[in-house]
Amino acid sequence: MTHILKIDASARPGFAGTDEHGSHSRKLTHQFVSRWLARRPEDTLTYRDIGTAPPSFITHEWIQSAFTPRERQEPWMARVLAESDQLIDELAAADILVIGAPLYNFGMPATLKAWVDLVVRMGRTVDYDPATPEAPFIPKLADRPRHAVILSSRGSAGFEPDGALAHMNHLEPGLATVLEFIGITNVHSIAIENQETGGEQLADSVAAAERRIDKLVDELNAAFSATREPEPA
Repeated sequence: MTHILKIDASARPGFAGTDEHGSHSRKLTHQFVSRWLARRPEDTLTYRDIGTAPPSFITHEWIQSAFTPRERQEPWMARVLAESDQLIDELAAADILVIGAPLYNFGMPATLKAWVDLVVRMGRTVDYDPATPEAPFIPKLADRPRHAVILSSRGSAGFEPDGALAHMNHLEPGLATVLEFIGITNVHSIAIENQETGGEQLADSVAAAERRIDKLVDELNAAFSATREPEPA
């Protein structure tokens, strides 16, 4: 059985095309998860809407707590780290991480950066070994294959790899760096462009993204089915 963690980071509620000022990225994450569960209804889902319920920003107290060895932590430190622990537990339990993330000012929404800051944590999702200075960081979520699916929306066009504005896109590259750092190396990205342009250009981009999502669901379903343990005789 496969477990999905779905995260929506858009500040817009609802779905584009259905709700006024609805979100394109939310519509894409809904499509991926609904297609997946339609094919594999036995699989499970955890949903976190950080667009409407943002995680906390890290504070001095959080840093002090996170970098204090567990055996030396004071009771208040456990309370400070409780939210981070919950988010990390959700991430560690997932086989597929689905992130809906619009491109805001060339990067990820602040709510998503807050989530990143709480889940990239020494001793929980990454370790450090000074004895190997050439590769001192040890990703702790590399214990089994996990996939991340980044579903984004952009106001303009050209932000894809090799596009004219690719050098200004710090969303997917930034997320991929973070995820690979903690051990999630199978990263897939699909985006809608021309949101501000609208019209046929936007419609064509939406249709292309939806086709790519359906194809990715097929590919990942085949991959997980191939690695599924056989039923006992």
